[in-house]
Amino acid sequence: MRKPGVSETRQRILKFIRGFIEDRGYAPTVRDILKGCNISSTAVVQHHLNILEREGHIHRDPEIFRSIQLLDRKNVVRVPLLGSIAAGEPIPVPDSETWKNEAIDTLELTDELTQGKEIYALRVKGLSMIDALIDDGDVVLMEMANTADDGDMVAVWLKDKHEVTLKRLFKEQQIIRLQPSNSQMEPLYVNPQDIEVQGKVIGVIRKLGDENKRR
Repeated sequence: MRKPGVSETRQRILKFIRGFIEDRGYAPTVRDILKGCNISSTAVVQHHLNILEREGHIHRDPEIFRSIQLLDRKNVVRVPLLGSIAAGEPIPVPDSETWKNEAIDTLELTDELTQGKEIYALRVKGLSMIDALIDDGDVVLMEMANTADDGDMVAVWLKDKHEVTLKRLFKEQQIIRLQPSNSQMEPLYVNPQDIEVQGKVIGVIRKLGDENKRR
């Protein structure tokens, strides 16, 4: 049903935003709206979004990535994007006591996606998890955790190297195997006392340019 006082184009934009959020669990970008609503330019999309915001149909925060909110939806959760994690060779990050507090951006997701859990996000660098459909530039959603079961995909702090990596974890007798999901790469073998699990992957948001579809 068409909202009174809302033009046909803006009604189409609202319908697209609602469907996008319900399907993926996060808000669309301007380019998503341009493509999904067959609008001629990003400037035209911005014009309609400005009107929708002024009329009280949506809210946007210019400091937050994917921040479009439908004001009749109350189930939006802000998730901190803390930086990058290597899906390949480990990379240096701030020490394990402080890096979780150093958000560089914020994502707005639905609470259906976060499932009421304490969630943070990391952007992936590298291709070691490509067979698990996690590509370079994707964003992984992490549930905070300090333990893992065999086969869990986890963010692991390597204490001796002060580096963090994204791998599947397996316990093998007296050693931990950190297994990439890439047939071209070898696993890492580490002593249990030399690692610290910092979170489990619960979802993936594809990088811009790949239709931003959660897998």
